[in-house]
Amino acid sequence: MQKIAIIQINEAGTPIAARLQEALGACLIRRDSIKTNWKKFDAFVFIGAMGICVRTIAPYIKDKHTDPAVVCIDSLGKNVISVLSGHVGGANDLTREIADVIGANEVITTQSDNAGLWALDTFEKRFDWPVASDVEDMNDCIFAFVNRQPTALLLEARDEGTDYLEDTKPDHVTIINDISEADPRKYKLLIMVTPYNRSAPYGMLELHFVPMVGTIGFGLAHHPDDYYAIYDQIDEAFAERGILPCAHRYCTIDVKEDEEFCAMLEDEYDEEVVFYTAEELAAVDVPNPSDTVAKHVGTPSVCEAAAILGSNNGKLIIPKVKGKNWTAALAIDYKHVRVSPCQSAAHIEIVGAGPGDPDLISVRGRKMLEKADLILYAGSLVPKALTECHKPGAVVRSSADMNLEEQCALMKEHYDKGHFIVRLHTGDPCIFGAIQEQMAFFDKHQMSYHITPGISSFLAAAAELRSQFTIPERTQTIILTRGEGRTPMPEKEQLHLLAKSQSTMCIFLSAAIVDDVQRELLQEYPEDTPVAACYHLTWPDQKIYRGVLKDLAKIVHDNNLTLTTMLVVGEAIDNRQGLSELYNKYFTHLFRQGEA
Repeated sequence: MQKIAIIQINEAGTPIAARLQEALGACLIRRDSIKTNWKKFDAFVFIGAMGICVRTIAPYIKDKHTDPAVVCIDSLGKNVISVLSGHVGGANDLTREIADVIGANEVITTQSDNAGLWALDTFEKRFDWPVASDVEDMNDCIFAFVNRQPTALLLEARDEGTDYLEDTKPDHVTIINDISEADPRKYKLLIMVTPYNRSAPYGMLELHFVPMVGTIGFGLAHHPDDYYAIYDQIDEAFAERGILPCAHRYCTIDVKEDEEFCAMLEDEYDEEVVFYTAEELAAVDVPNPSDTVAKHVGTPSVCEAAAILGSNNGKLIIPKVKGKNWTAALAIDYKHVRVSPCQSAAHIEIVGAGPGDPDLISVRGRKMLEKADLILYAGSLVPKALTECHKPGAVVRSSADMNLEEQCALMKEHYDKGHFIVRLHTGDPCIFGAIQEQMAFFDKHQMSYHITPGISSFLAAAAELRSQFTIPERTQTIILTRGEGRTPMPEKEQLHLLAKSQSTMCIFLSAAIVDDVQRELLQEYPEDTPVAACYHLTWPDQKIYRGVLKDLAKIVHDNNLTLTTMLVVGEAIDNRQGLSELYNKYFTHLFRQGEA
């Protein structure tokens, strides 16, 4: 959280200062204390004339990379002006936030903001991308970029930041697949996001960000002489192999947990250290196993196995490197890997489609569909209307008539062509989905994939029933489950056992066995417990039937409801009784905030 100081120039600014103190957690300081406080706060907010603000801070301004943010508000609260450290210091963002709080106009003069272009000098902090190129050239790079000079963009990793760059790429930027395509006759500026050691050709401006996507596995000799030297030596050894420092996660065997090196990594370098047992490490296939290591610690590999495990069974980029008292290896999670220059877009995104209404897919999910080369959707459960946002030329295929092998083969075929693939599942993929086997296939073939969550049908059921599924002092638990049909249920998860709590229960995939479901539920729930049978939630032909538990099977049979029906059981359905008293008792503070 930012530490913000407010300098109130005159009494007219008192109401504004009071609102900002409450909204931002800011504190008031005296104008004549600015010198002693200049390095103690992240931001200063002046309330008064701009001239006074500028004259006050002028003696202390040094560098935009170290100066705090400064914002000025006129005494009547009409305008909020970003004065100093707009991007790097966060003054532009703070200006927008204050303008929202007090209902003022925001005044931001930064060219990239006003032109809708990337704020290049914020990427280091925003995406945790250290700058590997000459920082002194940053202003020249920004000047060329905001003046729309032809720019090449080289992406050799994938993370939140590179997704943002691809989604928001300005017209004067061209994505290239290899450093050899960076032609100084075509481009003035080269922006790189890569952990690899690259250099722009002579005559091009260069801005190189390093995505922190790596995981380092390491082994240590007993009590080496210089722990600090080991930290540097690992970086130097990787640099000799073309990889820049790109890891915040270090992994090793648990017998090293008390080593001073591990404490140094965490306490002095703020790195994450993860420990694995010998059994966990021994289960990993590695290219360089060692009988000697196995004899001493019970696993044929420490550094390679730890790097692979720490990167979620990722790709080993640098195999075991031996130093004087250490070994180290580097791996990258497959979700961060761009397979090869010719396959830079090869990726599978498993997307939760939501309950059915195309408007209820997430913004991210929609973006994935719009950029996909292949959309493979669960046709029996996902409306085709969800896929109609596809780009021209995309392949859209229902998997309703395909078995698992055929689905995987189709995705692999497109993946090998470097395509971006969306596997579209109903609701949220984690709830009674069929993604486990697909992910095993992706892991086996070392394919890049990621999951975008979706809105589950049980949430749509609550919305369409206009019900709150948790009610203070009545029910505070929601159970998501299914009845026992062809797929056996674990003994401890039998419906009648889950029903003992009489919580709100949402039962998936069970309309076909509703008689068994009703019989088990009646062992614990009263027969007059409210129920709802929700068919095709949020689809155009949605139907919802309410009743009580003793009539649940009859409701389903009489209306010929199918597997695409959610059964909801519990007193939370349509319950409005006593809520005002409960809310007055537990949530009075919310009402007070609203009144304030």
